[in-house]
Amino acid sequence: MKKTVVINNEILGRGNDDLGRQIMGSFLRKLCLENNKPEKIIFYNSGVKLLVKNSGVFDAIELLLKSGVDLIACGTCVNYYELKDKIEPVHISDMVTIISTLMNSDNVITV
Repeated sequence: MKKTVVINNEILGRGNDDLGRQIMGSFLRKLCLENNKPEKIIFYNSGVKLLVKNSGVFDAIELLLKSGVDLIACGTCVNYYELKDKIEPVHISDMVTIISTLMNSDNVITV
């Protein structure tokens, strides 16, 4: 089954932002250890900030990449936050590709 995870924020949950950053890091690091990883992770809105090397979770991002997970960043969001030169080596994509990825996934999980 093709699984896609969508990350649309740099924090996980609502409430305290510091706690949200902490549990987002925990989520990504635990996802690295999961045997049944998603095929793709789509990052949009402020979620693209997690893909910057000094994000605090880049260790997990690198592990996900090394394990074969395809990381896709929304190009409009990357441009909005002026991160184009700071994000690598993920796919910077457009909404057509993001929609196609979502529609061709068996399961989509939004965190």
